[in-house]
Amino acid sequence: MKYKYSKYTGDPLDDLDLEDLIEKLSDLLLSSGFRSPFGGMYGESDDDRTMQALHDAIMDALFNGGVLPEETLERLMGDPADGDQSDARTKLEKLIQDIIDRMMQEGFITPSPDLEAEREHRQSQGAGGQFGPDAPPTRFEVTDKSLDFLGYRALRDLLGSMGKSSLGRHDTRDHATGIETVAAPKPYEFGDSLNLDPSSTVLNAVQRIGRERREAGEALGVLDSIDITHEDLMVAQGEYQSSCATVLMLDCSHSMILYGEDRFTPAKRVALALANLIRLQYPGDALNVILFHDSAEEIPLRELGRVRVGPYYTNTREGLRLARRILDKQRKDMRQIIMITDGKPSALTQPDGRIYKNAFGLDPFIVSETIAEVAACRKSGIMINTFMLARDYELVAFVRRVAEICRGKAYFTTPYTLGQYVLMDYMDKKTRTVH
Repeated sequence: MKYKYSKYTGDPLDDLDLEDLIEKLSDLLLSSGFRSPFGGMYGESDDDRTMQALHDAIMDALFNGGVLPEETLERLMGDPADGDQSDARTKLEKLIQDIIDRMMQEGFITPSPDLEAEREHRQSQGAGGQFGPDAPPTRFEVTDKSLDFLGYRALRDLLGSMGKSSLGRHDTRDHATGIETVAAPKPYEFGDSLNLDPSSTVLNAVQRIGRERREAGEALGVLDSIDITHEDLMVAQGEYQSSCATVLMLDCSHSMILYGEDRFTPAKRVALALANLIRLQYPGDALNVILFHDSAEEIPLRELGRVRVGPYYTNTREGLRLARRILDKQRKDMRQIIMITDGKPSALTQPDGRIYKNAFGLDPFIVSETIAEVAACRKSGIMINTFMLARDYELVAFVRRVAEICRGKAYFTTPYTLGQYVLMDYMDKKTRTVH
Protein backbone atom coordinates (compact mmCIF):
# COMPACT_ATOMS: atom_id res chain seq x y z
CA MET A 1 0.00 0.00 0.00
CA LYS A 2 1.34 3.43 -0.96
CA TYR A 3 0.71 6.64 0.93
CA LYS A 4 0.90 10.13 -0.51
CA TYR A 5 1.75 12.94 1.90
CA SER A 6 0.92 16.60 1.35
CA LYS A 7 1.76 19.69 3.38
CA TYR A 8 -0.88 20.61 5.97
CA THR A 9 -1.85 24.22 5.34
CA GLY A 10 -4.25 24.57 8.25
CA ASP A 11 -7.81 25.85 8.50
CA PRO A 12 -8.29 29.58 7.72
CA LEU A 13 -10.61 29.76 10.72
CA ASP A 14 -7.62 29.04 12.95
CA ASP A 15 -6.17 32.43 11.98
CA LEU A 16 -9.44 34.31 12.55
CA ASP A 17 -10.02 36.39 15.68
CA LEU A 18 -13.80 36.18 15.93
CA GLU A 19 -14.09 39.03 18.43
CA ASP A 20 -12.06 41.29 16.14
CA LEU A 21 -14.41 40.38 13.29
CA ILE A 22 -17.49 41.12 15.41
CA GLU A 23 -16.06 44.57 16.14
CA LYS A 24 -15.51 45.14 12.40
CA LEU A 25 -19.15 44.22 11.81
CA SER A 26 -20.48 46.60 14.48
CA ASP A 27 -21.95 49.04 11.94
CA LEU A 28 -24.07 46.23 10.54
CA LEU A 29 -24.98 44.67 13.89
CA LEU A 30 -25.97 48.05 15.36
CA SER A 31 -27.58 49.31 12.15
CA SER A 32 -30.26 51.94 12.61
CA GLY A 33 -32.21 51.68 9.38
CA PHE A 34 -29.87 53.93 7.42
CA ARG A 35 -30.30 51.85 4.28
CA SER A 36 -34.06 51.75 4.68
CA PRO A 37 -34.97 55.05 6.37
CA PHE A 38 -38.70 54.27 6.36
CA GLY A 39 -38.30 50.92 8.13
CA GLY A 40 -40.06 50.07 11.37
CA MET A 41 -38.87 50.97 14.85
CA TYR A 42 -37.29 47.55 15.35
CA GLY A 43 -36.26 47.06 11.76
CA GLU A 44 -39.00 44.70 10.59
CA SER A 45 -38.97 45.93 7.02
CA ASP A 46 -35.39 47.04 6.46
CA ASP A 47 -32.73 44.90 4.81
CA ASP A 48 -29.79 45.69 7.10
CA ARG A 49 -29.85 42.31 8.85
CA THR A 50 -30.27 39.88 6.01
CA MET A 51 -27.88 36.97 5.58
CA GLN A 52 -26.80 38.50 2.29
CA ALA A 53 -25.84 41.75 4.05
CA LEU A 54 -23.92 39.76 6.66
CA HIS A 55 -22.19 37.77 3.91
CA ASP A 56 -21.11 40.95 2.12
CA ALA A 57 -19.93 42.60 5.35
CA ILE A 58 -17.83 39.56 6.27
CA MET A 59 -16.28 39.48 2.82
CA ASP A 60 -15.38 43.17 3.10
CA ALA A 61 -13.86 42.58 6.55
CA LEU A 62 -11.79 39.66 5.23
CA PHE A 63 -10.27 41.64 2.39
CA ASN A 64 -10.22 45.18 3.81
CA GLY A 65 -10.50 44.81 7.57
CA GLY A 66 -7.29 42.94 8.26
CA VAL A 67 -8.99 40.14 10.24
CA LEU A 68 -7.04 37.49 8.34
CA PRO A 69 -3.28 37.52 7.65
CA GLU A 70 -2.23 38.23 4.07
CA GLU A 71 -0.59 34.80 3.81
CA THR A 72 -3.86 33.09 4.70
CA LEU A 73 -5.78 35.08 2.08
CA GLU A 74 -3.15 34.32 -0.57
CA ARG A 75 -3.27 30.62 0.27
CA LEU A 76 -7.07 30.70 0.17
CA MET A 77 -7.42 32.56 -3.12
CA GLY A 78 -4.52 30.88 -4.93
CA ASP A 79 -2.62 32.45 -7.79
CA PRO A 80 -4.62 35.25 -9.47
CA ALA A 81 -2.88 34.37 -12.75
CA ASP A 82 -4.81 31.12 -12.93
CA GLY A 83 -7.56 31.31 -15.46
CA ASP A 84 -10.14 29.35 -13.48
CA GLN A 85 -10.96 30.96 -10.12
CA SER A 86 -14.07 28.87 -9.45
CA ASP A 87 -12.23 26.76 -6.87
CA ALA A 88 -11.09 29.90 -5.03
CA ARG A 89 -14.63 31.30 -5.05
CA THR A 90 -15.99 28.02 -3.68
CA LYS A 91 -13.40 28.06 -0.89
CA LEU A 92 -14.24 31.68 -0.07
CA GLU A 93 -17.98 30.98 0.09
CA LYS A 94 -17.34 27.97 2.31
CA LEU A 95 -15.12 30.04 4.61
CA ILE A 96 -17.78 32.76 4.95
CA GLN A 97 -20.45 30.16 5.70
CA ASP A 98 -18.14 28.56 8.29
CA ILE A 99 -17.66 31.99 9.89
CA ILE A 100 -21.43 32.53 10.05
CA ASP A 101 -21.87 29.08 11.58
CA ARG A 102 -19.21 29.87 14.16
CA MET A 103 -20.85 33.19 14.99
CA MET A 104 -24.06 31.27 15.66
CA GLN A 105 -22.30 28.62 17.72
CA GLU A 106 -20.56 31.28 19.82
CA GLY A 107 -23.90 33.00 20.41
CA PHE A 108 -23.19 36.32 18.66
CA ILE A 109 -26.10 35.98 16.24
CA THR A 110 -29.12 33.74 16.01
CA PRO A 111 -31.21 32.77 12.98
CA SER A 112 -34.70 34.07 12.57
CA PRO A 113 -37.37 31.53 13.56
CA ASP A 114 -37.91 30.31 10.01
CA LEU A 115 -34.27 30.34 8.94
CA GLU A 116 -33.07 26.90 10.00
CA ALA A 117 -35.23 24.90 7.60
CA GLU A 118 -34.33 27.23 4.77
CA ARG A 119 -30.66 26.97 5.68
CA GLU A 120 -30.75 23.16 5.52
CA HIS A 121 -32.52 23.35 2.20
CA ARG A 122 -29.86 25.63 0.75
CA GLN A 123 -27.02 23.54 2.14
CA SER A 124 -28.40 20.59 0.22
CA GLN A 125 -27.87 22.64 -2.96
CA GLY A 126 -24.09 22.67 -2.45
CA ALA A 127 -21.51 25.30 -1.51
CA GLY A 128 -22.00 28.74 -2.95
CA GLY A 129 -25.74 28.34 -3.37
CA GLN A 130 -26.82 30.11 -0.22
CA PHE A 131 -26.20 33.72 -1.20
CA GLY A 132 -26.60 35.77 -4.32
CA PRO A 133 -29.05 38.02 -6.13
CA ASP A 134 -31.46 35.15 -6.77
CA ALA A 135 -31.52 33.92 -3.17
CA PRO A 136 -34.54 34.89 -1.08
CA PRO A 137 -33.70 37.29 1.77
CA THR A 138 -33.19 35.36 4.98
CA ARG A 139 -32.56 37.24 8.19
CA PHE A 140 -30.58 36.96 11.39
CA GLU A 141 -30.96 38.50 14.84
CA VAL A 142 -28.29 40.04 17.05
CA THR A 143 -28.04 38.43 20.49
CA ASP A 144 -27.64 40.11 23.88
CA LYS A 145 -24.12 38.67 24.09
CA SER A 146 -23.16 40.44 20.88
CA LEU A 147 -24.60 43.78 22.05
CA ASP A 148 -22.88 43.48 25.43
CA PHE A 149 -19.58 42.70 23.73
CA LEU A 150 -19.90 45.65 21.34
CA GLY A 151 -20.72 47.96 24.26
CA TYR A 152 -17.64 46.78 26.15
CA ARG A 153 -15.41 47.23 23.09
CA ALA A 154 -16.85 50.71 22.48
CA LEU A 155 -16.17 51.64 26.10
CA ARG A 156 -12.62 50.32 25.91
CA ASP A 157 -11.90 52.17 22.67
CA LEU A 158 -13.39 55.44 23.91
CA LEU A 159 -11.56 55.38 27.24
CA GLY A 160 -8.36 54.31 25.54
CA SER A 161 -8.52 57.30 23.22
CA MET A 162 -8.93 59.56 26.25
CA GLY A 163 -5.98 58.03 28.06
CA LYS A 164 -8.07 56.61 30.91
CA SER A 165 -6.96 53.34 32.46
CA SER A 166 -8.95 53.02 35.66
CA LEU A 167 -11.94 54.89 36.99
CA GLY A 168 -13.46 55.43 40.37
CA ARG A 169 -16.90 56.50 41.42
CA HIS A 170 -18.37 60.00 41.39
CA ASP A 171 -16.17 61.83 43.86
CA THR A 172 -16.68 65.35 45.16
CA ARG A 173 -14.53 68.04 46.75
CA ASP A 174 -15.95 67.40 50.21
CA HIS A 175 -13.89 65.11 52.43
CA ALA A 176 -15.83 62.55 54.41
CA THR A 177 -15.02 59.41 56.33
CA GLY A 178 -15.34 57.02 53.44
CA ILE A 179 -13.50 53.99 52.13
CA GLU A 180 -10.91 55.55 49.86
CA THR A 181 -8.23 57.26 51.98
CA VAL A 182 -7.09 60.47 50.33
CA ALA A 183 -6.04 62.69 53.26
CA ALA A 184 -4.41 62.51 56.70
CA PRO A 185 -6.43 60.83 59.47
CA LYS A 186 -8.55 63.08 61.67
CA PRO A 187 -9.86 62.77 65.25
CA TYR A 188 -13.21 61.02 65.43
CA GLU A 189 -16.20 63.33 65.78
CA PHE A 190 -19.80 62.46 66.45
CA GLY A 191 -21.52 61.55 63.17
CA ASP A 192 -18.41 60.26 61.40
CA SER A 193 -18.42 56.76 59.96
CA LEU A 194 -16.36 54.55 62.23
CA ASN A 195 -13.71 53.97 59.56
CA LEU A 196 -10.86 53.74 62.09
CA ASP A 197 -7.23 54.30 61.20
CA PRO A 198 -5.62 51.58 63.42
CA SER A 199 -2.01 52.82 63.48
CA SER A 200 -2.93 56.43 64.27
CA THR A 201 -5.41 55.33 66.94
CA VAL A 202 -2.90 53.06 68.71
CA LEU A 203 -0.19 55.73 68.44
CA ASN A 204 -2.52 58.27 70.05
CA ALA A 205 -3.24 55.85 72.91
CA VAL A 206 0.46 55.15 73.53
CA GLN A 207 1.30 58.87 73.52
CA ARG A 208 -1.55 59.60 75.90
CA ILE A 209 -0.45 56.85 78.34
CA GLY A 210 3.12 58.16 78.15
CA ARG A 211 2.01 61.70 79.02
CA GLU A 212 -0.10 60.50 81.92
CA ARG A 213 2.79 58.44 83.39
CA ARG A 214 5.26 61.28 83.04
CA GLU A 215 2.86 63.68 84.77
CA ALA A 216 2.52 61.12 87.58
CA GLY A 217 6.33 60.71 87.81
CA GLU A 218 6.22 57.08 86.71
CA ALA A 219 8.53 55.33 84.26
CA LEU A 220 6.93 54.30 80.98
CA GLY A 221 8.41 50.79 80.98
CA VAL A 222 6.77 47.94 79.06
CA LEU A 223 3.04 48.20 78.48
CA ASP A 224 1.15 45.00 79.23
CA SER A 225 -1.91 46.36 77.47
CA ILE A 226 -3.07 49.52 75.71
CA ASP A 227 -6.35 50.99 76.81
CA ILE A 228 -7.95 53.00 74.01
CA THR A 229 -10.39 55.74 74.92
CA HIS A 230 -12.76 57.86 72.89
CA GLU A 231 -10.25 60.69 72.55
CA ASP A 232 -7.67 58.37 70.95
CA LEU A 233 -9.86 57.41 68.01
CA MET A 234 -8.65 58.51 64.57
CA VAL A 235 -10.65 57.96 61.39
CA ALA A 236 -9.44 57.84 57.80
CA GLN A 237 -10.63 60.58 55.47
CA GLY A 238 -11.88 59.83 52.00
CA GLU A 239 -13.50 61.73 49.19
CA TYR A 240 -17.27 61.55 49.30
CA GLN A 241 -18.53 59.17 46.61
CA SER A 242 -21.92 60.13 45.31
CA SER A 243 -24.41 58.07 43.37
CA CYS A 244 -26.05 59.16 40.14
CA ALA A 245 -29.31 58.41 38.35
CA THR A 246 -29.17 59.04 34.61
CA VAL A 247 -31.79 58.99 31.90
CA LEU A 248 -30.35 58.80 28.40
CA MET A 249 -32.67 60.38 25.85
CA LEU A 250 -32.05 59.33 22.24
CA ASP A 251 -33.64 61.18 19.36
CA CYS A 252 -34.85 58.59 16.82
CA SER A 253 -36.61 61.00 14.47
CA HIS A 254 -36.12 60.81 10.72
CA SER A 255 -33.48 63.56 10.70
CA MET A 256 -31.00 61.28 12.51
CA ILE A 257 -30.34 59.45 9.22
CA LEU A 258 -30.91 62.28 6.77
CA TYR A 259 -28.37 64.29 4.77
CA GLY A 260 -26.25 61.25 3.89
CA GLU A 261 -25.06 60.59 7.44
CA ASP A 262 -26.07 57.96 9.97
CA ARG A 263 -26.08 59.72 13.34
CA PHE A 264 -28.15 57.21 15.26
CA THR A 265 -25.78 54.24 15.08
CA PRO A 266 -22.95 56.19 16.80
CA ALA A 267 -25.47 57.37 19.40
CA LYS A 268 -26.46 53.75 20.12
CA ARG A 269 -22.79 52.78 20.36
CA VAL A 270 -22.22 55.55 22.92
CA ALA A 271 -25.30 54.46 24.89
CA LEU A 272 -24.02 50.87 25.02
CA ALA A 273 -20.61 52.11 26.18
CA LEU A 274 -22.22 54.24 28.88
CA ALA A 275 -24.28 51.27 30.06
CA ASN A 276 -21.11 49.18 30.35
CA LEU A 277 -19.29 52.00 32.14
CA ILE A 278 -22.02 52.20 34.78
CA ARG A 279 -22.29 48.43 35.14
CA LEU A 280 -18.53 47.90 35.49
CA GLN A 281 -17.29 51.03 37.26
CA TYR A 282 -20.32 52.65 38.93
CA PRO A 283 -22.53 49.72 40.00
CA GLY A 284 -24.47 51.95 42.41
CA ASP A 285 -25.66 54.23 39.62
CA ALA A 286 -28.90 53.87 37.67
CA LEU A 287 -29.38 54.20 33.91
CA ASN A 288 -32.64 54.34 31.96
CA VAL A 289 -33.03 54.85 28.22
CA ILE A 290 -35.80 56.81 26.52
CA LEU A 291 -36.47 57.12 22.80
CA PHE A 292 -38.27 60.28 21.79
CA HIS A 293 -39.91 60.75 18.41
CA ASP A 294 -43.60 61.61 17.77
CA SER A 295 -44.02 60.63 21.40
CA ALA A 296 -41.61 59.05 23.90
CA GLU A 297 -41.11 55.60 25.41
CA GLU A 298 -38.75 53.88 27.80
CA ILE A 299 -36.98 50.81 26.44
CA PRO A 300 -35.03 48.05 28.23
CA LEU A 301 -31.26 48.32 27.95
CA ARG A 302 -31.15 44.92 26.25
CA GLU A 303 -33.19 46.34 23.34
CA LEU A 304 -30.98 49.38 22.87
CA GLY A 305 -28.84 47.93 20.10
CA ARG A 306 -31.87 46.79 18.11
CA VAL A 307 -33.85 50.03 17.85
CA ARG A 308 -34.25 51.93 14.58
CA VAL A 309 -35.11 55.40 13.48
CA GLY A 310 -38.34 56.03 11.61
CA PRO A 311 -40.35 58.70 9.79
CA TYR A 312 -40.92 60.61 13.01
CA TYR A 313 -40.95 64.19 14.27
CA THR A 314 -39.15 65.29 17.47
CA ASN A 315 -41.27 65.48 20.62
CA THR A 316 -38.59 66.75 23.02
CA ARG A 317 -41.11 67.87 25.67
CA GLU A 318 -42.63 64.39 25.98
CA GLY A 319 -39.18 62.83 26.33
CA LEU A 320 -38.24 65.27 29.10
CA ARG A 321 -41.56 64.70 30.86
CA LEU A 322 -41.09 60.92 30.87
CA ALA A 323 -37.47 61.30 32.04
CA ARG A 324 -38.55 63.56 34.91
CA ARG A 325 -41.13 61.02 36.06
CA ILE A 326 -38.47 58.31 36.11
CA LEU A 327 -35.91 60.42 37.96
CA ASP A 328 -38.43 61.65 40.53
CA LYS A 329 -38.59 58.05 41.79
CA GLN A 330 -34.82 57.86 42.23
CA ARG A 331 -33.17 58.72 45.54
CA LYS A 332 -29.67 59.48 44.30
CA ASP A 333 -27.27 62.33 45.06
CA MET A 334 -27.24 63.36 41.40
CA ARG A 335 -30.04 63.12 38.88
CA GLN A 336 -29.41 64.03 35.29
CA ILE A 337 -30.71 63.76 31.75
CA ILE A 338 -28.33 63.16 28.85
CA MET A 339 -30.10 64.18 25.66
CA ILE A 340 -28.62 63.27 22.26
CA THR A 341 -30.37 64.94 19.37
CA ASP A 342 -29.75 66.65 16.06
CA GLY A 343 -33.00 68.47 15.51
CA LYS A 344 -35.31 71.09 16.85
CA PRO A 345 -38.47 70.19 18.78
CA SER A 346 -41.13 69.74 16.13
CA ALA A 347 -43.94 67.86 17.91
CA LEU A 348 -46.00 68.21 21.05
CA THR A 349 -48.47 65.93 22.82
CA GLN A 350 -51.67 67.85 23.53
CA PRO A 351 -53.88 67.26 26.61
CA ASP A 352 -56.33 65.20 24.55
CA GLY A 353 -53.52 62.89 23.36
CA ARG A 354 -53.27 64.23 19.84
CA ILE A 355 -49.81 65.05 18.46
CA TYR A 356 -49.32 68.59 17.21
CA LYS A 357 -46.56 68.69 14.55
CA ASN A 358 -44.75 71.51 12.81
CA ALA A 359 -41.38 70.85 11.15
CA PHE A 360 -40.98 74.35 9.70
CA GLY A 361 -38.73 76.47 11.88
CA LEU A 362 -38.97 76.75 15.63
CA ASP A 363 -42.69 76.78 16.42
CA PRO A 364 -43.20 79.26 19.32
CA PHE A 365 -45.91 77.10 20.89
CA ILE A 366 -43.76 73.94 20.85
CA VAL A 367 -40.69 75.81 22.10
CA SER A 368 -42.55 77.49 24.97
CA GLU A 369 -44.04 74.19 26.16
CA THR A 370 -40.64 72.48 25.90
CA ILE A 371 -38.96 75.27 27.87
CA ALA A 372 -41.67 74.97 30.54
CA GLU A 373 -40.80 71.27 30.93
CA VAL A 374 -37.11 72.19 31.21
CA ALA A 375 -38.01 74.56 34.04
CA ALA A 376 -39.97 71.75 35.72
CA CYS A 377 -36.86 69.55 35.54
CA ARG A 378 -34.82 72.26 37.20
CA LYS A 379 -37.41 72.63 39.93
CA SER A 380 -37.05 68.88 40.58
CA GLY A 381 -33.28 69.26 40.85
CA ILE A 382 -32.58 67.50 37.55
CA MET A 383 -29.71 68.62 35.35
CA ILE A 384 -30.00 68.39 31.55
CA ASN A 385 -26.88 68.00 29.42
CA THR A 386 -27.55 68.23 25.70
CA PHE A 387 -25.33 66.77 23.01
CA MET A 388 -26.27 68.42 19.74
CA LEU A 389 -25.29 66.81 16.44
CA ALA A 390 -26.17 69.89 14.39
CA ARG A 391 -25.05 73.52 14.36
CA ASP A 392 -27.97 75.52 12.95
CA TYR A 393 -28.08 78.99 14.46
CA GLU A 394 -31.64 78.66 15.80
CA LEU A 395 -30.90 75.25 17.29
CA VAL A 396 -27.74 76.50 18.99
CA ALA A 397 -29.71 79.32 20.61
CA PHE A 398 -32.44 76.92 21.75
CA VAL A 399 -29.99 74.41 23.25
CA ARG A 400 -28.06 77.12 25.07
CA ARG A 401 -31.28 78.41 26.56
CA VAL A 402 -32.07 74.91 27.83
CA ALA A 403 -28.60 74.70 29.39
CA GLU A 404 -28.98 78.07 31.11
CA ILE A 405 -32.35 77.21 32.62
CA CYS A 406 -31.34 73.85 34.09
CA ARG A 407 -27.69 74.80 34.77
CA GLY A 408 -26.52 72.01 32.53
CA LYS A 409 -24.16 71.96 29.60
CA ALA A 410 -24.57 72.11 25.85
CA TYR A 411 -22.11 70.23 23.65
CA PHE A 412 -22.02 70.74 19.90
CA THR A 413 -20.29 67.68 18.55
CA THR A 414 -20.18 65.19 15.68
CA PRO A 415 -21.01 61.47 15.53
CA TYR A 416 -17.26 60.76 15.64
CA THR A 417 -16.53 62.67 18.86
CA LEU A 418 -19.87 62.10 20.58
CA GLY A 419 -18.62 59.18 22.69
CA GLN A 420 -15.69 61.06 24.19
CA TYR A 421 -17.88 64.03 25.10
CA VAL A 422 -20.58 61.90 26.75
CA LEU A 423 -18.21 59.72 28.80
CA MET A 424 -15.96 62.62 29.82
CA ASP A 425 -18.98 64.63 30.96
CA TYR A 426 -20.27 61.69 32.97
CA MET A 427 -16.96 61.09 34.70
CA ASP A 428 -16.12 64.77 35.25
CA LYS A 429 -19.04 65.11 37.63
CA LYS A 430 -16.97 63.33 40.27
CA THR A 431 -14.80 66.42 40.58
CA ARG A 432 -17.35 69.15 40.08
CA THR A 433 -20.28 68.12 42.22
CA VAL A 434 -20.28 69.50 45.76
CA HIS A 435 -22.49 68.15 48.54
